[in-house]
Amino acid sequence: MAAASSPDSDGGPAESSEANSKWLDAHYDPMANIHTFSSCLALADLHGDGEYKLVVGDLGPGERQPRLKVLKGPMVLTESPLPALPAAAVTFLMGQHEPRTPALALASGPCVYVYKNLRPYFKFSLPPLPANPLEQDLWNQTKEDRIDPPTLKEMLEGIREKAEVPLSVQSLRFLQLEPSEMEAFVSQHKSKIIKRQTVITTMATLKKNLADEDAVSCLVVGTESKEVLVLDPEAFTVLTKMSLPSIPAFLDISGQFDVEFLLAAACRDGNIYVLRRDSKRPKYCIELSAQPVGLVRVHKVLVVGSNQDSLHGFTHKGKKLWTVPMPAAILTMNLLEQRSRGLQAVMVGLSNGEVRIYRDKALLNIIRAPDAVTSLCFGRYGREDSTLVMTTKGGGLLIKILKRTAVFVEAGGDAGPPPAQSLKLNVPRKTRLYVDQTLRERESATAMHRAFQTDLYLLRLRTARAYVQALESSLSPVSATAREPLKLHAVVQGLGPTFKLTLHLQNTSAARPIVGLLVCFVYSEALYALPRAFFKLPLLVPGLIYPVETSVEGRSDKGVSDIIKVLVLREGQSAPLLSAHINMPVSEGLAAA
Repeated sequence: MAAASSPDSDGGPAESSEANSKWLDAHYDPMANIHTFSSCLALADLHGDGEYKLVVGDLGPGERQPRLKVLKGPMVLTESPLPALPAAAVTFLMGQHEPRTPALALASGPCVYVYKNLRPYFKFSLPPLPANPLEQDLWNQTKEDRIDPPTLKEMLEGIREKAEVPLSVQSLRFLQLEPSEMEAFVSQHKSKIIKRQTVITTMATLKKNLADEDAVSCLVVGTESKEVLVLDPEAFTVLTKMSLPSIPAFLDISGQFDVEFLLAAACRDGNIYVLRRDSKRPKYCIELSAQPVGLVRVHKVLVVGSNQDSLHGFTHKGKKLWTVPMPAAILTMNLLEQRSRGLQAVMVGLSNGEVRIYRDKALLNIIRAPDAVTSLCFGRYGREDSTLVMTTKGGGLLIKILKRTAVFVEAGGDAGPPPAQSLKLNVPRKTRLYVDQTLRERESATAMHRAFQTDLYLLRLRTARAYVQALESSLSPVSATAREPLKLHAVVQGLGPTFKLTLHLQNTSAARPIVGLLVCFVYSEALYALPRAFFKLPLLVPGLIYPVETSVEGRSDKGVSDIIKVLVLREGQSAPLLSAHINMPVSEGLAAA
């Protein structure tokens, strides 16, 4: 995940500098064009490769079509259009089959679209509702041309005001038309069967029979018809149906479907209804003084945000525990859960650009964003366990990573060990070995560093000695001075008694030519004869290889060979710049003679 500039974050009530912040700024893109809510954000390992991705149900503001986006890091991995506005996005395990990759469920309109490996897998549609018989009779009379469109409109308006069963979408659309458009609409739709279809307002997941993190989960959907449906994770049939006095806006569920569960639904009438497994109707009712804007369960406390700029804590039976006023209007809420430290807190996004983190009524941290935050999601993203993803009102995307050393301290309190620290862990053998090795390295760091430095100095000394020895014996044809960077390579060709000796000289400097060099051959005149033992070199241009050829005639008929020493000198100087020893082969011609 690439690092980018991001707004400053406050480390808490007593912290104001970025150095003291508990968060690392991983990414900030103000032009990401992501407009969504917290209910339409989800983090999951969709491909089973350990790389967690971000699922976004984008609302597509303006004239843009709603889209399903999947992000990997800061980049959009896939993008597909949606037929209607998304209401919620969750990930869940459908079964115990391998590979155990989670499925993605997206609620949009009256349907739940299920994806496996980011491919469409199943489409669940809410069961149709019974139509109003009076409405059906009116459309039948219109089909038989017994009533005209203005009369139909007048009678439908009377039904809408008095009838308990709402009108269908077809009738509602007809009532919105201008008088000039009614005739064409009636001609087009009078033969169609009246259907009353509800839509999904919220969605959550419920463990089926195990409380494990990777256990199979059921989908729980709240509908506009004041119902809550629990769906089977494999067959997608309705397992149970529960009725509510009002339309649910937020759901929070704990427990298992086959054992016992507790469902809390914040509804549009300003109340929170609590249902249990065997109850078809609400068991408890929590009356709020204002409309709820968020619902999060922290341990056993229901934390509710209201449009009166305040945060409330309730028990499941409706007892009010605490109230915290907010400095601005609440736009979004979500859960912050850090399993490694046993921490659960609620994140609250405010209209003034702040994101506040509370544990009960204690303020733990404040994050300041450049724009009002409209959605929050905390969890594993990519390969980082504690990542906070935020989207802003202007469509920006912010990604922050919680520091591994960060400890949340309540205002006015001291940091204490988490409850999980008192539990004895069953540490595996490899982990114990690693911990012991780490402790040994920490205790013996000075001695280990000294041993490393000693070995390093010995290595450098041996390398220097080998280099000096190579220079003295001329085994390595390199320049003896850095002022004249030369490279020499010699090749001997032939079987004898006459050999061809070729010297390849190269100026290895970057841009300086070399001039005024001489080549001298030192050899035994009893064994070899050369036409010229001393000659002058031309100007050496950097980078080019200059071949110098001469012939060598062997004089010995006893099969004896010797070395020929090559010296490269500068005019007027006796010390050679470069020297090399050439091992001459045995002259086969003279040896045979």
